[in-house]
Amino acid sequence: MTATPAMRPVLENPPIKSPLIGAGVIVPTLDGRGVLIGRRTTAGEPPSWSLPGGKADQPGESFEQTAARELAEETGIVLPAGRMRVLGVVLDHLAGWPRLTAAVLAPPSDDPAQVTEPHACAGWERRGLDELPEPMFGPSAWVLAQWRPDLAELPQGVHAYRL
Repeated sequence: MTATPAMRPVLENPPIKSPLIGAGVIVPTLDGRGVLIGRRTTAGEPPSWSLPGGKADQPGESFEQTAARELAEETGIVLPAGRMRVLGVVLDHLAGWPRLTAAVLAPPSDDPAQVTEPHACAGWERRGLDELPEPMFGPSAWVLAQWRPDLAELPQGVHAYRL
């Protein structure tokens, strides 16, 4: 029997957006004193600084594979997924829906980064850990804190799980 509109339950709260699952990629410099960050210029959001990363949107894709793919798509830097290491995950609902971001540490690299998505990034730079610019995109700051807790504090409502 098919449920008619009168038979369907009424939801008191409207459904929330689907969870966003992704990875933020920490690419340390060869000397370990800096990281790769980009000037984030995503439409509808205030400009900020961000690590490479994005959604896990390929069927069967792991966090390490997501990190390697997104790094290559966004910067042209190709590093093997097998050398990526998940440090932990961060869960938040601050954007109005659940967002789960894996903190993924890539092998050190000073390879040149290219702007391959000019609609989302105005340029890539390597910055020292003691000179990270502000404002930092929230999930990127929280991912960095999974690697180096001294780099950022987690705001209320953000939950981190280190591996």
